[in-house]
Amino acid sequence: MPYDRLVQVGRVAYIAYGPEKGKICCITNIIDQTRVLVDGPSSHLSRQALNIKSLHLTKYVLKILPGARSKTVKNLWDKHDINKKWQESRWCKKLQAKNLRSRMTDFDRFKLLHAKQAYNRILAHEYNRLKKKNKVQLAEKTKKRHPRKFVAKSQRIANKFKIFATSTTTGKKK
Repeated sequence: MPYDRLVQVGRVAYIAYGPEKGKICCITNIIDQTRVLVDGPSSHLSRQALNIKSLHLTKYVLKILPGARSKTVKNLWDKHDINKKWQESRWCKKLQAKNLRSRMTDFDRFKLLHAKQAYNRILAHEYNRLKKKNKVQLAEKTKKRHPRKFVAKSQRIANKFKIFATSTTTGKKK
């Protein structure tokens, strides 16, 4: 499968590690095979050279020329509403959840454990109630209206081919 996120001018990237970790920026120029010039005027990141290995590329791309000024990058950034798109992305939400969980205390983890148990108990109770209700409805639906009477095999064959007359009045004589 070909790559769809390329290191290119205008690509928005997430800084994965280093002193500016956690910020998003825009690649404004490519210096060489290992470094790029980035700028993040809306994320309070000054223009600087970063190693490509410290960047994680996002799906957002701004159409800018190489070496664009910070003002141009900021205008396009705000026009395309990159901050809002980033905040709504699953990637950002996962990072926020990870950060929140890392800051939890033992008591917070204890409360979370018991909240999950209570939630799962309610869920299981409701599931079993619906399952039982459905089972009763299914039993009523499949219940036979006219139960079959036992008939010997020889009698079934006789009835099928009408070998014997089934009238009982011929057997009785007055």
